[in-house]
Amino acid sequence: MKGSHITAIVLVLGAAVWIGSGVLGKEERKSASDRVAATQQVAAPFQVSVFTAKVETHARTITLSGRTEADRKAAAIARAPGVIDDLKVRRGSAVAAGDVIAVLSDEARVSQVTQARAKLEQRQAELSARIRLIEQGNLPAINRPQLEAELKSAEAALAQASAELQKGEVRAPISGIVNTVPVEQGQALQPGTTVAEIVALDPMLAVVEIAETQLGGVKVGDKARVKLVTGQTADGVVRFISRTASAQTRTYRVDIEIRNADGAMPDGVTAEAVLTLAPQDAARVPRSALTFSGQGRLGVRTVVDGDKVAFVPVGIAEDGSGYLWLTGLKDGARVIVQGQDFVKEGQEVRPVAADAPQG
Repeated sequence: MKGSHITAIVLVLGAAVWIGSGVLGKEERKSASDRVAATQQVAAPFQVSVFTAKVETHARTITLSGRTEADRKAAAIARAPGVIDDLKVRRGSAVAAGDVIAVLSDEARVSQVTQARAKLEQRQAELSARIRLIEQGNLPAINRPQLEAELKSAEAALAQASAELQKGEVRAPISGIVNTVPVEQGQALQPGTTVAEIVALDPMLAVVEIAETQLGGVKVGDKARVKLVTGQTADGVVRFISRTASAQTRTYRVDIEIRNADGAMPDGVTAEAVLTLAPQDAARVPRSALTFSGQGRLGVRTVVDGDKVAFVPVGIAEDGSGYLWLTGLKDGARVIVQGQDFVKEGQEVRPVAADAPQG
């Protein structure tokens, strides 16, 4: 072999060695880089913000719209025919139960009382005289029961005539304010004619409707705060909860009793009632914490022992602005409020404290 051939072979082998060393070095550097990246990934878990939940006894409030309604309304009616001789009230008059609000014409009722009283006096005199005769033996004693029966009949006739006379006076059935007076003095009335409508303003009712999903949290005796469209406010107590839903709205009537001694709160005004429902254990957390599991369940993700992620199903006790009251959490649970949608159950994370929710 010539020297030039040997030199060429040496040069080719050297070039091959040089090129091969570059490729191998590159592969080794790439493998080293991958190992470093893997090491860094294990050393630096995903960072999440967590909020430590504090379980408290929380009473949820709900706001319901309704109206005021007088507790009692009653009509004063004429019980006998006659002409109104004296009309004693007008709209806005305050009356007490039993007050005379109108007097009807006599219609011979006074004369009937006079006649019945005279008849009674006659029977009393006859009974006295005949009892003396019976005691003297001049009259059979068997007549005494008949005489006593005639006296009682006369007494009953007087009582009936007096009752008819009293029907000429129209009296207030309840205490309250006269709302309407649909008659005038001098008007002829028949029995059953309404003379005045009376509204009792104390107590006043705030009538609201509650959904069937909220019905279980309200009970008779619960406190409520009522605000009228007029700006008036008052405290009340739940007095009645309907057991039958409205056929149109599927809601239940709730009556809230309000003291209204001065009558300042009118009937039929739009009202808003804030009711405090039965308290329950719940924790207040930011709204951002709420998420869904892979199975579509509503809940939050928490950080448990070993800084591992876990999913906790929750219920919403109250939905506030910026925060939620949630049931189902344990006291001291570390709830993920940022980053919960980028991690999964069992994953190790690096938790950092988040700001507390503002009320």
